[in-house]
Amino acid sequence: MRRTPRDTEATSRSVTRRALVMGGGMAAMVAALGARMRFLGVEQADEFRLLAEENRINIRLIPPARGLIQDRNGKLIAGNEQNYRVVITRENAGKTDEDVQQVLNRLSHIIPMTAEDLSDALKALKRNSAFVPITVADRVSWDDFSKIAVNAPALPGVTPEVGLSRVYPRDSDFAHIVGYVGPVSEKDLAGLENPDPLLRIPKFQIGKIGVEKWMEDTLRGSAGTKRIEVNAVGRVMRELDREEGVKGKDLRLTIDADVQNFVQARLGDESAACVVIEVNTGDIIAAVSSPSFDPNLFVRGISQTDYSTLTEHDHRPLANKVVQGAYPPGSTFKMVTALAALEAGAVDVNTSVRCPGYLEVGGRKFHCWKRGGHGKVDLQRSLAESCDVYFYDTAMKVGIDKIAEMGRKLGLGQRHDLPMSAITEGSMPDKAWKREKHKAEWVIGDTINASIGQGFVLTSPLQLAVMTARIASGKMVAPRIIHSINDQPVDIAPAESLGLEGSKLRAVQMGMFEVMNGANGTAKSSRIVDETMRMCGKTGTAQVRNISTAERDTGVVSNDRLPWKQRDHALFVGFAPADNPRYAVSVVVEHGGGGSTVAAPIARDALLRALTGTLPPLTAYPADQRGRMETLLNALQLRLPDGSQPAPSKV
Repeated sequence: MRRTPRDTEATSRSVTRRALVMGGGMAAMVAALGARMRFLGVEQADEFRLLAEENRINIRLIPPARGLIQDRNGKLIAGNEQNYRVVITRENAGKTDEDVQQVLNRLSHIIPMTAEDLSDALKALKRNSAFVPITVADRVSWDDFSKIAVNAPALPGVTPEVGLSRVYPRDSDFAHIVGYVGPVSEKDLAGLENPDPLLRIPKFQIGKIGVEKWMEDTLRGSAGTKRIEVNAVGRVMRELDREEGVKGKDLRLTIDADVQNFVQARLGDESAACVVIEVNTGDIIAAVSSPSFDPNLFVRGISQTDYSTLTEHDHRPLANKVVQGAYPPGSTFKMVTALAALEAGAVDVNTSVRCPGYLEVGGRKFHCWKRGGHGKVDLQRSLAESCDVYFYDTAMKVGIDKIAEMGRKLGLGQRHDLPMSAITEGSMPDKAWKREKHKAEWVIGDTINASIGQGFVLTSPLQLAVMTARIASGKMVAPRIIHSINDQPVDIAPAESLGLEGSKLRAVQMGMFEVMNGANGTAKSSRIVDETMRMCGKTGTAQVRNISTAERDTGVVSNDRLPWKQRDHALFVGFAPADNPRYAVSVVVEHGGGGSTVAAPIARDALLRALTGTLPPLTAYPADQRGRMETLLNALQLRLPDGSQPAPSKV
């Protein structure tokens, strides 16, 4: 069929349009390729020239800034400081081990490095991947840092860096609470199922004990990344880009740094512990274990000499006695026995017992601390004068199971949940406990010993403080040490009632009041005379050795004539103000002797410091003690941070 001229013309126009579209598309592609070639060949010429010289692009993690730790008022406890360090990357240091060794040898001639440092660096380089930077020198001076930068061409793979390192500005005050950080160990990694890549960075520091350890995930933050360009000899040419990590969260503790520091100074060189706690919230205001140590030593790398000094000291400065120490509570336990008997109806507030100086059971004499006895005593007087025989008799009436039940209700025999290391449960024994623990039956002598906080009963200073706070408030107060995270308060549920009858609880509180303020109270000399701050308390003396019958007949050897480790532990618990309790306190002085003479004065001063917000006023002390206390407080002031208030003048 012949095509008409019109059909031919239409076909021609269609072909022309297609040709134009295709030509336009091809032209656009050519233009795009030309523009890209110009970009690569002209604008990126320098970058590709470097790549042509065998440069490499490395991606490295950026450790985040660790979260700060502050006290309840925002004072810094654990912070970060700028730190100059030197790292080496094996894949950039040379092709063989000999090359790496030569680089390290050259480095050791520029900055101080011991043979041990060199050996540790080589081991770390072999243990980790070739692309992982290894820290070979930490906390180098600015001069050494500059020398490395100047000599960079002769040190392939070596890079001077500026980072952050942990610092504890208040030295020993918070060592047992906050703890310290240290390099990640194989043991640390073994305990983690999917460890954070940050932990693979050699010498990356994580919390080892205390809050630093137990709040590690909160404090650490998350890593950032950076892309860097290194040349053929491993020298960093430039940083191409970076993505900053997320800083760790800041913590604010319930601890008051000034009260903590005062108590630390007040304990002096004693092997002791003291806890101050708010009776209604459970907030721990101070938790001091003495003697302490400087956690900065561990961060910077403690010497063997310093470490041996700490581990060989007979006062055990590395142990946190506040939560790790387990001590017989002695007579501070008598409130537990009293409340158990009152609640069970075994005695009432008027029940009296005659104390001749001992109680004979089954042909065995259980002695009172007062050799001649106390005569006829009731609950209030037995607490005030700490008559042992009253509590022997009362314990036999109520039985150990009821006593143990009350002890647990008051917080004894429990592991309180705090971010601190090696918290002890102590021991709150009953019949089932002895069968399970010692494969033996409970006997009446066990009950008598337990009634005055001896025998199998063991408690920590923290548990004693919780017990006292619960007696003071009548509530199931739980201790806490984390106040807020990133300024967001940690919610706490209101403490529930202990469920104890008010009149019975008040009877025990009144007995504790008489301990401090009664005519024959065992801690009368440590009373507070300011009526707005008068305190209630209970002394305790825990034996650490057996006293033979022969020694009792000739007279018990006084503590000051015994070797230190054979002396009794001195204990005290108390709260104030008596009519509206705010703070409770516990003090344990290892081998300190008598609770009334050693532990009670410390507890009084700690309570006064917490109540007044300043150094204790001399007007709070009995008039005949003010001269001595003025001297003591002025001496303590020299050990306190700048800005502490001076002791008021003598009146």
